[in-house]
Amino acid sequence: MKKLQPIMLVGTGSDVGKSWITTGICRWLKQKGYTPAPFKAQNMSLNSFSTPDNLEIGRAQAVQAEACGIPPTVEMNPILLKPSSVNKSQVILHGKPIGDQTAKEYFLGNDKKHLFEEAKNSFKELATKHNPIVMEGAGSISELNLKHRDIVNMRMAAAANACVYLVADIDKGGVFGSVYGTIALLEDWERTLVKGIIINKFRGDPSLFVDGKKKLEELTGIPILGVLPYATDIIIEEEDSVALNLRARTAIDHKLNIAVVKLYYMSNYTDFQALEQEPLINLYFTRDAEELNKADVIIIPGTKNTIEDLIALKKEDLDTIIKEQYKHIPIIGICGGYQMLGNVINDPFSVESNVNSEEGLGLFDIETTLSKTKQTIQRNFQFKDYNESCEGYEIHMGETTVPKNKHLNLIEGEYEGFFDGDKSWGTYLHGIFDNQDVVTELLQLKFPNATAINYKEFKAQQFDKLADWIDENLDMETIVKNSSEIC
Repeated sequence: MKKLQPIMLVGTGSDVGKSWITTGICRWLKQKGYTPAPFKAQNMSLNSFSTPDNLEIGRAQAVQAEACGIPPTVEMNPILLKPSSVNKSQVILHGKPIGDQTAKEYFLGNDKKHLFEEAKNSFKELATKHNPIVMEGAGSISELNLKHRDIVNMRMAAAANACVYLVADIDKGGVFGSVYGTIALLEDWERTLVKGIIINKFRGDPSLFVDGKKKLEELTGIPILGVLPYATDIIIEEEDSVALNLRARTAIDHKLNIAVVKLYYMSNYTDFQALEQEPLINLYFTRDAEELNKADVIIIPGTKNTIEDLIALKKEDLDTIIKEQYKHIPIIGICGGYQMLGNVINDPFSVESNVNSEEGLGLFDIETTLSKTKQTIQRNFQFKDYNESCEGYEIHMGETTVPKNKHLNLIEGEYEGFFDGDKSWGTYLHGIFDNQDVVTELLQLKFPNATAINYKEFKAQQFDKLADWIDENLDMETIVKNSSEIC
């Protein structure tokens, strides 16, 4: 295939659909015989993934790599910021933590020059192996107070010589102001990189926007290459925290109600995407006592600050509800949630907070000590006594001691997790609900003859549907032509 210049999706703001469109273009290019790979220089997210070589990247880039049909690598997301408190984040560089910084330290400090060079080196490495690179920006490209320190949007586009496409969300309202204002605030060198505008999340008859399309093209001097309809029948993981606010919050009748405790520093909430696709399951996120009492299953998810989230549960008396519910229904803990269910969490090195030790919920006879070293590794495992091989991954900074004969999973001859011998369990394995046996067991708590969907096959179908959506609504012929020339 002819060598293409990078294709880059940037936005008028957050949650406009950049990740979705990037994923769709990746799949479309793969179907056409190209060898694409995703790239995002810097991602801020609590949803992350372990690569095959045990390094940590943003979950969105792992999903995009899956759409490309390739394993995720750390070059796809060289810099990851994981918020750990109100104004502090753990900085992950090339898949390994290098320390915590406040927002002021990170955005106003001098480290960004070094990080930008690292990002450019990662891009160059990726570009030697794949054609083309499909890049994604972050937030808005017109944040005037931050753009001179930008390493993920237009400066990265220029360094990569990318053809840039501006994505706007018409469903939010104010699309004319957001598009025109974004373009108007760009410098000349930035404006020359923008080859097209994409209007996303359009509801209704697109013919109603014909005049609007002409007006925007006249105002900006940039062609609109697609008006993408609001898609409700395509399911792709969304990592933006804004998307979490759209999730269900209450129990409903005649379903298996699975309540996920909505922790303040919740991480990897994409762990539950597979459960949301089951027609017999109602998965909802809540901190409401009444809604927790209605649950058939309660899950305590992962968190970037286990001790602080545990303290908050106690302050709000949610620990009492969880302990009472444990007598009647399964309580499941994932990663930090697993640690909370034990007797104690020790933090002798102040990895997460200034609290050196905090008593857990005491439901599991386990003890956790947080360590300075982060464990990031992909795993194949057996769940309980099921024969099928399952897949998951670990990302944590703690070691947990578990009594003999109380383990949950078998991993290459070694045991992992905790099973109370009845109905409750905990594990460090993210992605555990992507496995059919695990979800089928949950379903059969209420529906004895139910079988879970094959989630891997489901995801492949969704990627193909997304590529069709791109093909039908976005002028990919022009986008490919632009990248065939020097941008």
